[in-house]
Amino acid sequence: MDDWKAYTPRELEAQYNVRASLPDHPAVIERWARASARYRAGHGHASLDLRYGERPLQTLDFLPAHAGSAPLHLFIHGGYWQRMDKRDFSFLAEPLNAAGVHVALLNYDLCPAVELAAIVAEVRAALAWLWRAEALPFDRQRLQIGGHSAGAHLAAMLLAADWPDLAPELPRRPIHSAVLISGLYQLEPLVTTSINAALGLDGEQARRLSPTLLPPRVPAPLLLAVGAAETAEFHRQADLLAERWRPAGTAISRLVPERRDHFTVLDEFGAAHGTVARAALALLRSPGTG
Repeated sequence: MDDWKAYTPRELEAQYNVRASLPDHPAVIERWARASARYRAGHGHASLDLRYGERPLQTLDFLPAHAGSAPLHLFIHGGYWQRMDKRDFSFLAEPLNAAGVHVALLNYDLCPAVELAAIVAEVRAALAWLWRAEALPFDRQRLQIGGHSAGAHLAAMLLAADWPDLAPELPRRPIHSAVLISGLYQLEPLVTTSINAALGLDGEQARRLSPTLLPPRVPAPLLLAVGAAETAEFHRQADLLAERWRPAGTAISRLVPERRDHFTVLDEFGAAHGTVARAALALLRSPGTG
């Protein structure tokens, strides 16, 4: 599926530069930030800025549903690997906490301060740290990962990790299920866009870091969500990952929330009645990787 090669450089830029094409996005992000600050302030038991590594942004927030063991959703924020912060997304924990699911929100160092390959290594280190963190009481058999946009790419790279090699003390399949929203799974189309100014990817690096060109080593049940109002390339990205990973045994479902764009699609995850939130909880009730 190399349809992206038919675009002119200007057309490809329009497909991926979602901030330019959605001028109302600052108001959406500000709404997220206000809702997140409000939820953190009223939570009462959140553990903030837990450090999983030594670099400046290698921290995570843990927002428990209640005391004791429960399933955990690990969420990785987007921002084209070069912007945003975990604290803008605390609002996503509210419906999951209400359903009895703990939530961890992950930060990572950003481009161009670090290369994208280093960010992939950081999120893998974060998952291993979480698994080892005895002070965090969650059900290790119900660890769900999720991400939005660039965060969905990073979550996919967790599914493509060789965990016995990276962290021998972890099980071969440490991830129960995954919820990937509006993700980027084939990076080569980004190389000629303005997005790559901070990433500095060449064609070979883009291919090496593309989940569509890697086997799913953790064939966890996977939800791929893309807003109906998103550009054709975001839909093609999800379709391509499904096409490449289904033959390896990954159970994949697709969700296309109506009238949602690249930003407002997260509203379907941040509300109890949201289609993405309901699907994520249904996945957690499934057998998972076994």
